[in-house]
Amino acid sequence: MTGSPVASAAAQQHLVPDALLAGRAADGDTAAFEALARRHGPLMRATARRLTGTLADADDVVQESLMQAWKQLDNLRDPAAVKSWLLRIVGTRSIDHLRKRRNHVALDEAETLADAPSGPRIQDPESTAVNASRVDALKSALQRLPEEQRRCWVLKEFNDLSYEEIALTLNISPDSVRGRLARARTALARTMEEWR
Repeated sequence: MTGSPVASAAAQQHLVPDALLAGRAADGDTAAFEALARRHGPLMRATARRLTGTLADADDVVQESLMQAWKQLDNLRDPAAVKSWLLRIVGTRSIDHLRKRRNHVALDEAETLADAPSGPRIQDPESTAVNASRVDALKSALQRLPEEQRRCWVLKEFNDLSYEEIALTLNISPDSVRGRLARARTALARTMEEWR
């Protein structure tokens, strides 16, 4: 007995390349756009959360980004680059969201650095306090970076994007990405020196 036609269609859409889905979506195919949103939504949400600092803000940013993308799909020049295009929209929307809010919230995602090992972990109160202080220091250091450097750093360190993918996402050259990342890493290394 085979699965339902709906489940089969969803499984087949997983195999459809981004370029084809983006082309269909640009022609008004809502199912194709939904497939793109399902495929890239988790990365969009993670990026927005790292840039805005909260899940609630990230969800708002992703919703706004998807609405903007739906309206502007016909402006997408290279359908194969839809992932980078969506991440660029999310990055811009996240920064806009932070500007509206006017108090740049700390990047909660940095807390995961203190919780790297999986499973139960028993720490003494002193270690817990030191780790919390280290995370707070990193959050503070990230907040002090200029926006363009922070965006490059988050996309590289948290999303593990290549220089070329970051360049496409932010609509800048790979050399600009390298320069911004170098300046961000230097600033963070200086600030975090006491935690080494």
